[in-house]
Amino acid sequence: MKQIAILSDTHGMLREHVMAELAEADCSIHAGDINTLYIAETMRKLGETYVVRGNNDKEWAEDLPESITVTIEGVRFFIVHNKKDVPKYLTNVDVVIYGHSHKYSAEIINGVLFLNPGSCGKRRFDLELTMCRMTVDAGHYRYEKVMIPYDI
Repeated sequence: MKQIAILSDTHGMLREHVMAELAEADCSIHAGDINTLYIAETMRKLGETYVVRGNNDKEWAEDLPESITVTIEGVRFFIVHNKKDVPKYLTNVDVVIYGHSHKYSAEIINGVLFLNPGSCGKRRFDLELTMCRMTVDAGHYRYEKVMIPYDI
């Protein structure tokens, strides 16, 4: 069994509450718009990390993939920054993780969970700050929205 911290759109900011979630997790997934190498390196120091490049990730992120497919504890993930870049005929996937919109969303489409953890970086558009906590075990998953307190 593993606990996964799922985040996106940090835009150069790692809040204290987010760092606590990352430290408690067994691994982490970042769906892009990281904006700084520091955040990617900080996440990697905390353990197993899967990261994709977002539209705002520039020169430092040239070697990051635009999408990846990984299996964690029997759960198959497809990770990409923008939902529009999910292949139309995606197979053998249980969960699609994406970001870009800064808005939390979780919906089952044709038996696949499409999960956007929202944004937990700079607050934009008066949207709430969120990420996701997921537990995976033997091909099954449970997830919950994590609200991030903000002061700026």
